[in-house]
Amino acid sequence: MPAPVLITDPADPRVADFRDLKAGDRPAGRERGTGPVIVEGVPAVQRLLGSPYRVRAVFGVPGRVAALGLPDDVAAYEADKWVLSEVIGFRLTRGVVASADRRPPADLDALLAGPGPAAPRRLAVLEALNDAENLGSIARSAVALGIDGLLLDPQCADPLYRRSVRVSMGHVLSLPFAVLPDWPGGLDRLHEAGYLTVALTPAADAVDLADVDPRAHPRTAVLLGAEGPGLTAEAQRAARVRARIPMRSGVDSLGVAAAAAVAFAALR
Repeated sequence: MPAPVLITDPADPRVADFRDLKAGDRPAGRERGTGPVIVEGVPAVQRLLGSPYRVRAVFGVPGRVAALGLPDDVAAYEADKWVLSEVIGFRLTRGVVASADRRPPADLDALLAGPGPAAPRRLAVLEALNDAENLGSIARSAVALGIDGLLLDPQCADPLYRRSVRVSMGHVLSLPFAVLPDWPGGLDRLHEAGYLTVALTPAADAVDLADVDPRAHPRTAVLLGAEGPGLTAEAQRAARVRARIPMRSGVDSLGVAAAAAVAFAALR
């Protein structure tokens, strides 16, 4: 690869993708979910390079960018840590940041069908999960524990927001996602596609998660709600099963990211 271009002026237009990331992933006035995908850190950028997303540019401190071995068609820039920090708006401890073109959400029917309508399938369905870091943590666990895709209600955070991508360590870039615009009525589309929908709740009248046999249900979708309120009553009623993770007395619930990992492992 050619040597990275040295940036000495924080106002250089060539690094505009990375300007003032503290304020968001998009310039002021742009709608949510329309800016480039921003990826931080060497491991996450390496995952970006192996993903379907087209890389626009990579920017970092001397040595980090060259060590990535970027393809010739990826713009590469480097700067000292002070200039880098002034451009992005904070100290970047991970040494490198990349931008990539967004991809549209997956086609919902294709995501539900997977490799075939009868193929085993595991999905995570998120309702009003508006914390980007929780979403990123769930995506990381999903990739590690056999989840094939994410379905989001219209209120969910952007899975390609910088903080989601960072907490997922870039794994969210390999996880297809789609939006269920009709919520929770859209869950009927999962039922028609052969999924058992399992609503996770700490309620005492829910069944033990261990009683949901993954071998008897090759197509399963786990429903998770926002930290604190959890799934709405409407979403729980729309699901086929309400399940709880058994816990010691005195502990009422787990954080949503931890609960998701437990459920994904239990239903593999």
